[in-house]
Amino acid sequence: MTHEFERCFTKDLESLAKEIELCDEETVLWRVVPGITNSIGNLTQHLIGNLNHFIGATIGETGYVRNREAEFSERYFTKAELITELGKTSEMLQKVLGSLTNEQLERTYPHEPFGYSMSTNHMITKLASHLGYHLGQINYLRRIIQN
Repeated sequence: MTHEFERCFTKDLESLAKEIELCDEETVLWRVVPGITNSIGNLTQHLIGNLNHFIGATIGETGYVRNREAEFSERYFTKAELITELGKTSEMLQKVLGSLTNEQLERTYPHEPFGYSMSTNHMITKLASHLGYHLGQINYLRRIIQN
């Protein structure tokens, strides 16, 4: 199962990096369209923080410290840094997910971010879904802004 998770996250993070590569840093990456709350850059920072917190720090004990508010309010990465951080996040996911046993996947996830208890397997599935959701938003937003 962990191999499938690794493949899913790796594929989507590669797709996300390609989306970022297609963005002009000044006119597309940080632009907020009327009626839309977040920029592509902020959504990408959010995904990096989300995965590094819920998988890296919580499961893999990487020591990552998240600042969720800043993910949406600041531009703390350049375009090149976003792409680099996506690569680092992918490497972290491969390492952490690749080390999990079936027993660990079946254990209760140590936090209840949605207000209920769930297995680690369930939480990782939710995180993969979350990544795919925002990847779709980013793709759609990039195409709207660039056309």
